[in-house]
Amino acid sequence: MIRYALACGAGHTFEGWFGGSDDFDDQSARGLVTCPACGSPDVRKQIMAPAVVTSKGKAGSVPGPSREMMMEMVSRVRRHVEDNFDYVGDAFAREARAIHEGRSEERGIYGEATPEEARALVEDGVPVAPLPQAPPDRRDLN
Repeated sequence: MIRYALACGAGHTFEGWFGGSDDFDDQSARGLVTCPACGSPDVRKQIMAPAVVTSKGKAGSVPGPSREMMMEMVSRVRRHVEDNFDYVGDAFAREARAIHEGRSEERGIYGEATPEEARALVEDGVPVAPLPQAPPDRRDLN
């Protein structure tokens, strides 16, 4: 895995993890890399300082996005999925497998799966990812 510092045309900065050095270019060319803050596909790699391991065994790090920015990105991802994907409830594992095998219409779906169902999907090469939980509304915390 390789980590890249990325930025969109609007100036939002974020990180992306890719399987190898060519994966960013391939995914970007196919429009699969978008800014988590604004959704822009105009994303480019930034110059990134390498992590340097000190004599104490700790790697230096560059500060990441703030907690508030991360919560906003999670909310946007979840909202995008809820607005654009089909909710299939507890039939998620069965429907994801049917789509993967070509027995059902190809489309974005979301729903629930047990840990065992999710593990079996991953082991069988079905492309799935957990949907992040929506952060609590700060007004609910008061």
